[in-house]
Amino acid sequence: MMAGGAGREGLGAGERDPNPDLASAPTWALAPTPAPTPASTPSLSLASESLQPLQDLTGDGGVRKEQLRPGTGQPVPPSASVAVKYSGYLGNWNKLFCSNGNSKYPRLMKLGKDITLWGLEIGLLSMTKGEAALFVLTPEYAYGQRGCPPSIPPNTTVLFKVEVLDFIDSEECDTFFELTCEQRDRLPLEKVLKVAATERQFGNYFFYKQCFKIAKDRYKRALSILGRSSSSKAEQSQINASKLLLFLNLSLTYLKLERADRALKYGELALEMDQGNAKALFRCGQACLYMREYSKSRDFLARAQCIQPFNRDINNELKKLARYYKEYMKMEKEMCCQMFDPLNSYG
Repeated sequence: MMAGGAGREGLGAGERDPNPDLASAPTWALAPTPAPTPASTPSLSLASESLQPLQDLTGDGGVRKEQLRPGTGQPVPPSASVAVKYSGYLGNWNKLFCSNGNSKYPRLMKLGKDITLWGLEIGLLSMTKGEAALFVLTPEYAYGQRGCPPSIPPNTTVLFKVEVLDFIDSEECDTFFELTCEQRDRLPLEKVLKVAATERQFGNYFFYKQCFKIAKDRYKRALSILGRSSSSKAEQSQINASKLLLFLNLSLTYLKLERADRALKYGELALEMDQGNAKALFRCGQACLYMREYSKSRDFLARAQCIQPFNRDINNELKKLARYYKEYMKMEKEMCCQMFDPLNSYG
């Protein structure tokens, strides 16, 4: 994480990716180096009055952990991009030097790239989704003997409170995009589908964080991965199933971006693969309604309703269509009256 002020997100200190905003940040080896013992090592008294035994993650006391809340699933993998809430402190939890606690949607940060504070990375690798924990990092696992002036004095033990909101393992994607086009074409379809699914997962993450432009780009990136030619009908069926999900996601994302024409295009591409897909029909109906193509909207929505007659969203959209169409006809009638009234006044 980045030192130098509350509310900032980004890099830690270290040799892997020094922070340009902290010109005085030290460049030191990633392997632990001897450092004088601080005068006082802070305890994790923020968690509770009766301290839990601290877990020594490194065996030398360099990174110690107290779990505040357990998470679920597998631990964060080394190749993950993580969304975390964090706060960094000096002293006995009484001096905040960095935090992203005010961020509604913390951005995804790549381990080893955006998060380079060695002790914090070690801590994150011990956590699962939803877990919250406190960490004590000695100088050799944090900002070293020189510190990071002016925010972090030399040879300082720092403390972090961390919550893992989500993470996505991007190892397959990282490897895939380092390959040449020829190498990608030789990969088994299973690996290609996995990369596309991970890209879609990234898109879903950004969609739910309301970053619709980024979500759209990740969905399109996934589509580009699936552009390979298939050697059999079975393979093409698997590719089409992945494409269908992306077409539906892109249709909805373009609706959120108020690009109804693009939403309709991707909805129709989905229908080419599955004519009876109620979700695709619904998206097309929404797009046509947005463009005031009421007849086309009614056709798409009516077909969707035939497939899912009790779907609340479809039925509500049909009610909205009826209301909009009624208002449209009323407005048209008023316009006609205004056009012909001057003629009638001349007898």
